Amino acid sequence: MSEPLLFEMSSKGRKGYTLPMIDVPEKPLDELLPKNSIRKTSPDLPELSEPEIIRHFTNLSVLNHHVDRGFYPLGSCTMKYNPKINDRLASLDGFSQIHPLQQEKDLQGALQLMWELGEYLKEIGGLEGITLQPSAGSQGELVGIKLMRAYHEDRGNPRSKIILPDSAHGTNPANAAVSGYSLVQIKSNENGLVDIEDLKRNLDDEVAGFMLTNPNTLGLFESQIEEIARLVHEAGALLYMDGANLNALMGIVRPGDIGFDIVHFNLHKTFSTPHGGGGPGSGPVGVKSFLNDYLPMPTIEKSEDGFSLNYDIPKTIGKVHQFYGNFAVMVRAYVYIRMLGGEGLFDVSKNAIINANYLMRNLEEYYLLPYKQHAMHEFVLSGDWQKEKGVKTLDIAKRLLDYNLHAPTVYFPLIVHEALMIEPTESESKESLDNFIEVMVKIAKEVDENPDVVRNAPQNTPVSRLDEARAARDLNVKYT
Repeated sequence: MSEPLLFEMSSKGRKGYTLPMIDVPEKPLDELLPKNSIRKTSPDLPELSEPEIIRHFTNLSVLNHHVDRGFYPLGSCTMKYNPKINDRLASLDGFSQIHPLQQEKDLQGALQLMWELGEYLKEIGGLEGITLQPSAGSQGELVGIKLMRAYHEDRGNPRSKIILPDSAHGTNPANAAVSGYSLVQIKSNENGLVDIEDLKRNLDDEVAGFMLTNPNTLGLFESQIEEIARLVHEAGALLYMDGANLNALMGIVRPGDIGFDIVHFNLHKTFSTPHGGGGPGSGPVGVKSFLNDYLPMPTIEKSEDGFSLNYDIPKTIGKVHQFYGNFAVMVRAYVYIRMLGGEGLFDVSKNAIINANYLMRNLEEYYLLPYKQHAMHEFVLSGDWQKEKGVKTLDIAKRLLDYNLHAPTVYFPLIVHEALMIEPTESESKESLDNFIEVMVKIAKEVDENPDVVRNAPQNTPVSRLDEARAARDLNVKYT
């Protein structure tokens, strides 16, 4: 990787910006800041011209793989294309230049957008209450568990256990554990679904709730969900849906209608807002009406006088985010929903399901498919056939980089050996899917004919294969 650091490119006196003329009275810095807050020396900042800055970050952008560069079939992450109109509208001054400490009367547009977004999410989820505060799906899970605890404490017993399937996302047990609950794992049956008999054996009056992803992390719809909901509710527990896979359900089924009491929404997955470094994320939590009194405060309320922040929530679990949530992410999700409408969201889920099954049926001849039934928006292959020939799933993932394709999620879910978890999303064309199929088939043939080229991949990337175990244990990012 030859791109130098900004500090290495710096040349004294170069500048890539022009500041506007000052339009307020000029004052010495020590009249505006405490003296102990003022630097003794100027900061050591790189000095570059505008073309140098643009070229540097453009060069860096093509060193990374991202959804604007190519296919990104990262299972369970729903790495769909982020429409640029989302960013354009989120950057409007009325959204980007406001401050959360402004008076409510000056924030009516922002409050209206948040209220309407909440109403849309409630309709999509079949729910009656919502908070937009959580900053990620994982924090939404934490909020869901806190709501469970508050609900049960209000009835005299917080209960002590949370039930999870063996295919659960890792943040589910992590959030349950940090909330003080002991974990009970339910095994999957031969079809990759919740084993109902195992669930029955583990339900008792100490279970606070069952956390379930539907479709599950194998990409399979939990077809016994109404029976699961009945059993959970008869035990006095609550049913929580991890909304990571909601991209398969919009307009097809509403979680609240099939028995879920609490659902988190990933705005940075289902509703096309950026992931990770392009984020931050957002994980609103919707609830059935009997949980409204426990929601984080404030909530957004509508009245004849306009929109307001309601802090009068009698049994609230408190705040879970500074101010009201990651507002710019909400704007992007709002734009996406309004652009598509109800029928468009229905089409999103239908196309996501079609794309996943198209890939699955074209690859099952070349990679082991542990669960043969049709999938929803994602599916899981196994690299066991290739492992028998001395090539690991990790090698296959690295080889995909040589073909300018991002790898699927690997080694998850844990119940599939050598797992390749593939989610194409609805935003990929048939040509893009066909290219992925062609490359995956080619790699499978390389394993037979020239396994070393796969074991030694990647070879065409800015850096070759890293010692990832060492990197995790010996982190050194200091610039010297």
